[in-house]
Amino acid sequence: MKYKTIRGTRDILPAEISQWQDAENAARELFKRYGYSEIRTPVMEETGLFIKSVGEDTDIVKKEMFSFRDRGERDISLRPEGTAPIVRAYLENNLVNLNPFQKLYYIGPMFRAERPQAGRLRQFHQVGIEAIGSNSPALDAEVIIVMAGLLDSFGVKNYTMKLNNLGCADDKKKLSKSLKELFSKKEVASLLCDDCKRRAATNPLRVLDCKIESCKVVVRKYFKEVEFLCADCKKHFDDVLKFLDLVKIKYAVDPYIVRGLDYYTRTVFEASCGSLGAQNAVGAGGRYDNLISDMGGPVTGACGFAVGIDRALIAAGKVPGETGGAKVDVFVAPLGEEAYKKAFLVLADLRASGISCDIDYESRSLKSQMRSADKLKARFVLIIGDDEIKKGEAALRNMQTKEQVCVSFDKLAAAINGKIE
Repeated sequence: MKYKTIRGTRDILPAEISQWQDAENAARELFKRYGYSEIRTPVMEETGLFIKSVGEDTDIVKKEMFSFRDRGERDISLRPEGTAPIVRAYLENNLVNLNPFQKLYYIGPMFRAERPQAGRLRQFHQVGIEAIGSNSPALDAEVIIVMAGLLDSFGVKNYTMKLNNLGCADDKKKLSKSLKELFSKKEVASLLCDDCKRRAATNPLRVLDCKIESCKVVVRKYFKEVEFLCADCKKHFDDVLKFLDLVKIKYAVDPYIVRGLDYYTRTVFEASCGSLGAQNAVGAGGRYDNLISDMGGPVTGACGFAVGIDRALIAAGKVPGETGGAKVDVFVAPLGEEAYKKAFLVLADLRASGISCDIDYESRSLKSQMRSADKLKARFVLIIGDDEIKKGEAALRNMQTKEQVCVSFDKLAAAINGKIE
């Protein structure tokens, strides 16, 4: 029997792994400049954590979580998003007492039982930040600026940054009431999908986040801006926009951006890229001022975002297989049994000196070994045969210039390091 990957998952092969490493390294370097520290949480959490935080009537909880009962009869879920686990870790590990204001980032896999399509898998990978402990509009602006910088560093072009203001909890209640009245009208309700007909009664904000095109048309036709924001929330959002204008971040205010998670308040935002098709969000986030206290912590503000690495690489035009596999500085090519023993010692010395290198394991001809060196994109080939052993030196060939020089065995590491620095 041949086993295959589970539907909605995929292998990330050596031919493309350098793209992922470059993206992750770029993210870490960017976050370091902004003062964020890495945090790693388990991929499994209690199911109740996501019901409490994300919202019981969201698509994530109702349709998309991978949940099961473990041997201890506990309800467990693979994490569908990164914010709730980090808030749990922030509270459980008393980070609030160490320093109430924490700037954290994460990189790792998430899991949702969505219909698999390009850039949308059941195991996908996200990179994101969470800044916990401040209500300042400058923090909202910083988080948006960091996300824009991250997309730029990934090579994503022509994305649109859309912003909206959901207001505080009381404002959201006013908006929900208006939406419930709108979507309960017969001429509107009849045009909604079955899920949105249910959402209209239980959580009408979710109708605005429906991905079905017919529902999008209905929302844009019947939902017009309504007055639901309090003075404080209006000022907060105005200040966010002023900070973004100061650093010339391009954005568009879009009243239909609500995001698919119930914990968001005030500022929400989303970066979309037309090259991804209908499901075009490449990153999103927002403020969640009530989540910390809802989960038993202090009343404090927080803001964050997540970017899908899989989708960002597609949006950046990265094609799997184009970058090749492992690359080494030196390929050691021995010719004969005695030469192989000497080459194996040389290999160990070079690696101990910090030089990446590889060797032939099949006792093949020099021509075949040179082909292997080409595949590994080796910068140099070190040729060792019986003649070289007698002379106490090896032939070092530059694979770009084809220049070849002889170097004594005791000076190989220094000579190669001098050429690759």
